[in-house]
Amino acid sequence: MNAQPLLSAEDLVAGYLPGVNVLTGCELSLADGELVGVIGPNGAGKSTLVKAMVGLVPTRGGAVRFRGEDITNRPAHTLVAKGIGYVPQRDNVFATLTVEENLRMGTYLRPREYNRRFEHVVGLFGRLAERRKQRAGSMSGGERQMLAMGRVLMAEPEVLLLDEPSAGLSPAYQDQVFEQIQRINDAGVSIVMVEQNARRCLQICDRGYVLDQGRNAHTGTGAELLEDASVIECYLGTLAKVQ
Repeated sequence: MNAQPLLSAEDLVAGYLPGVNVLTGCELSLADGELVGVIGPNGAGKSTLVKAMVGLVPTRGGAVRFRGEDITNRPAHTLVAKGIGYVPQRDNVFATLTVEENLRMGTYLRPREYNRRFEHVVGLFGRLAERRKQRAGSMSGGERQMLAMGRVLMAEPEVLLLDEPSAGLSPAYQDQVFEQIQRINDAGVSIVMVEQNARRCLQICDRGYVLDQGRNAHTGTGAELLEDASVIECYLGTLAKVQ
């Protein structure tokens, strides 16, 4: 790994309510080209971590840095302009708009780039081209997840933060989503992925972080964590089950 990460969270303390911290000194680093997974039990702070990194949860201590620059608590539009994209778990598409209109929203900062980025995104998600006139609200859960990722990719991010991308999907759609995440990473986008399907996440990520009670409990390569006896006993036994 490079001495300076592409994106990092350093000793983060953050929470939704005043005086109540969900993260209590959390660390994460992402290098250029990496796919990093974040797993852990419910309530561990996984989603809070990525939300804090994109300024959606107040950070009270520590720092978030992008290429060495402090971006802690910066507004979302500033981060998009810098090359950081975020796909939330819920409400991640504009349901009343068509697929094409959703994708156009992804280039609101650079509307002239729409045609070029559209060709790139439908190259990754061919079904979006087929459904371009369909309203997003009438799509299946897996298709909406593809659209949500596609809309963020329209802005040509360097970094993509994904919050539970396989949540609520059938096993078949889960497999598709994980395959697409690998394709996005292979295309040059560095990714931080929070996932409840821990085993599948660790199978595809370069490195993983296991959070517990707002702090790092284990770190290592995906392969190392899959073979770590304490991780298997405490986390993979319940988290690895495919819904």
